[in-house]
Amino acid sequence: MTRASALFTVLLTLLCVSCAQPGGPAAEARSAPADSAPVERPSGTRPRIVFLGDSLTAGYGLTKEESVPSLIQERLRAHAYPYDVVNAGVSGDTSAGGLSRLDWSLEGDVRVLVIELGANDGLRGLPVANLKRNLADVITRARSRGIRVVLTGMEAPPNFGEAYTSEFRRVYRDLAASHDVTFIPFYLDGVAGIPGLNLADGMHPNAEGSRVIERAVWRTLEPLLDTRAGASGSSTK
Repeated sequence: MTRASALFTVLLTLLCVSCAQPGGPAAEARSAPADSAPVERPSGTRPRIVFLGDSLTAGYGLTKEESVPSLIQERLRAHAYPYDVVNAGVSGDTSAGGLSRLDWSLEGDVRVLVIELGANDGLRGLPVANLKRNLADVITRARSRGIRVVLTGMEAPPNFGEAYTSEFRRVYRDLAASHDVTFIPFYLDGVAGIPGLNLADGMHPNAEGSRVIERAVWRTLEPLLDTRAGASGSSTK
């Protein structure tokens, strides 16, 4: 299987999830599908790290404890970082959907926002300009609150042509550079297309695949953390 085919297989499953959204494949989803779990916010007042994303963040097909945000919470506890993690992943979400729920996803003392959005935009062939505008708005609004941002890249399927795929990929790199945010080029790197790291459907990361992603995210995230996070205020990145 070529890399492009592997990416398409993974993204095809996200499309199946997103098709439950009203408005057909050309619509930009703005509400959660019926089978999406509500976002759970910590009840305490500790600083927060929010993961804003789609089914890959939500942990499609996994237990709550096996999702990437939950694994990051485990790391934080093990290393005595005083943060709570919020899993704001909604299966089938597009960049427009993530933007529409940004304000309530960022409730509380949020210090870091990890953005994992765009796979469903690519699957539906939505305009790349819209993806870029939506993600830029998320980044700008988060940073205006003094929140550090980690942007994770995604790939579009090859069926819309090389020009679309290339333009889609470039959106993330351009945004990371122009907004000077921390960047992970491909969220599914090392997992996409590898049978042993995906569920039985061969498309969504399994528990082991989730840990591969978590390790990569942790390497990028940890340098942004402060062991004294309880202190007021934060600096942007």
